[in-house]
Amino acid sequence: MTTISFGTSGWRAIMNQDFTFANAKICAQAIADYLQQQKVAAQGIVIGYDSRFMGEDFAAECAKVMAANQITAFLCQRETPTPVIAWEIIDKKRGGGINITASHNPPSYNGIKFSP
Repeated sequence: MTTISFGTSGWRAIMNQDFTFANAKICAQAIADYLQQQKVAAQGIVIGYDSRFMGEDFAAECAKVMAANQITAFLCQRETPTPVIAWEIIDKKRGGGINITASHNPPSYNGIKFSP
């Protein structure tokens, strides 16, 4: 079993080894739980992704988890830089944001950044 551990700005792992749809859904559920505990779930969540392999698909899966928790997901329609997600959270007063990105890590990695 994979240990999922969030660092300073999220969790990153090698795709198809530890970074899988199953593990991304576990992270998304934890984020949904957090939004509900913080009483900001009604504000919705922004979900974006970068240009890494299957980023859009991972973002869509996270949006499905949010929908299953009655949290509106504002899913970006194209690759979106992390600062744009942060701006959208503040500008639209969202409960938080998820960005599917491994940031500076090698191309074989992907990750989930969460911004409350």
